[in-house]
Amino acid sequence: MRSHLLNGLTTEHYRRSVTEGVERVAAKLAATERPFTGVTVDGLAPRVDAIDLDRPLGDTAAVLDELEDVYLRDAVYFHHPRYLAHLNCPVVIPAVLGEAVLSAVNSSLDTWDQSAGATLIERKLIDWTTGRLGLGPAADGVFTSGGSQSNLQALLLAREEAKSDDLAGLRVLASETSHFSVRKSAKLLGLGPDAVVTVPVDRDKRMRTVALAHELERCRAEGLVPMAVVATAGTTDFGSIDPLPEIAGLCARYGTWLHVDAAYGCGLLASRKYRHRIDGIERADSVAVDYHKSFFQPVSSSAVLVRDGATLRHATYHADYLNPRRMVRERIPNQVDKSLQTTRRFDALKLWLTLRTMGADGIGELFDEVVDLAVEGWGLLAADPRFDVVVEPALSTLVFRCVPAAVTDPAEIDRANLYARQALSAAGDAVVAGTTVGGRHYLKFTLLNPETRPADIAAVLDLIAGHAEQYLGESLDRAS
Repeated sequence: MRSHLLNGLTTEHYRRSVTEGVERVAAKLAATERPFTGVTVDGLAPRVDAIDLDRPLGDTAAVLDELEDVYLRDAVYFHHPRYLAHLNCPVVIPAVLGEAVLSAVNSSLDTWDQSAGATLIERKLIDWTTGRLGLGPAADGVFTSGGSQSNLQALLLAREEAKSDDLAGLRVLASETSHFSVRKSAKLLGLGPDAVVTVPVDRDKRMRTVALAHELERCRAEGLVPMAVVATAGTTDFGSIDPLPEIAGLCARYGTWLHVDAAYGCGLLASRKYRHRIDGIERADSVAVDYHKSFFQPVSSSAVLVRDGATLRHATYHADYLNPRRMVRERIPNQVDKSLQTTRRFDALKLWLTLRTMGADGIGELFDEVVDLAVEGWGLLAADPRFDVVVEPALSTLVFRCVPAAVTDPAEIDRANLYARQALSAAGDAVVAGTTVGGRHYLKFTLLNPETRPADIAAVLDLIAGHAEQYLGESLDRAS
């Protein structure tokens, strides 16, 4: 069994095994004609359940053959141009190289004596990102597992900075289209059930600043403490960007921590064409970014950034075996002092290799392409009488639904759109997402693949309309 340990004696085995795995994946990517096979849980689960994990196959080729059967064949492939569903991006090759390197070396980013150069690389990338954000010379941050963790840590800092002993009186103000992790974080932080105050949005799904001002004033009048306002730069459902300068002004007036959830919209930090859409983000107290959404990085690659690095102390605990207090005096850089996690992967390496290979402009050009594509997609939808599109995109998301002219029952239209989405997935022709708007079922394209073309969007819209019309025809036949 020692032959399977990666060390100086097994490098040839390592090279052969990884190469064989890479070749399998490369062949699969080259041959994939659909983003999904349409496999169902009932179809796939028995194949997985039949595997006896106590009886190893012992051979890499046999293991990869089995993996083909239970995973690779039926995986959802985000690189396919007709994967149009969630905030999952195709990944760039330098980042995949980084994944291979970091997994093999297996650094842990909690302490300097486990990571050395990796610590410095992560810190350099944090400085680079805070510089792009414009947070100022005292800014700092740390890599996280994703936007949910970043939002949790930011709200932890906001709670502590509020300096209130009355947790029940703390309030977090967020728009009705903000990420669910805001409410989840409030619960995890021990805040009351009424802690998150929902602020209405306008027709473009952006936070109404007049309504925010009203809620901030109401909190003051009722003796409540608005510990944070969460603005969103790229909502999950609509890609909408809240009016950041106006929100920052209100937070300054009321002395409230401003957190900007830019998990999606952070791609604009590398854009030369659309960067202005997140002007005002430089006034935030904290920002969440997901490089694995709009920097074309593999999961996970995310960070939480703060204007005042000293506030990260609220996540600091010292353990004698790991990061004793003397290390602070000795200026030994331990990233665990800033993080909610202890053991942590060197995910920063993926972004490092990407920037060193492609440059920020290269990333920005790819993101600009999908933003431009969304504009074209919106034009197709707006001009097509078969569809109702909700808002003009600020990023790369389109929310719409098929509205057949012969049907007026909203519930029946809901069922037709749900059926169309399910039929698309079952056939594997495309993968699209769904959501609700005003209580009605809508479909959603999240465009993050620069290889997707307007022709792909048009073809998928035709498929959706066809499935919806088929369902309504069958439904009407049954009703008659």
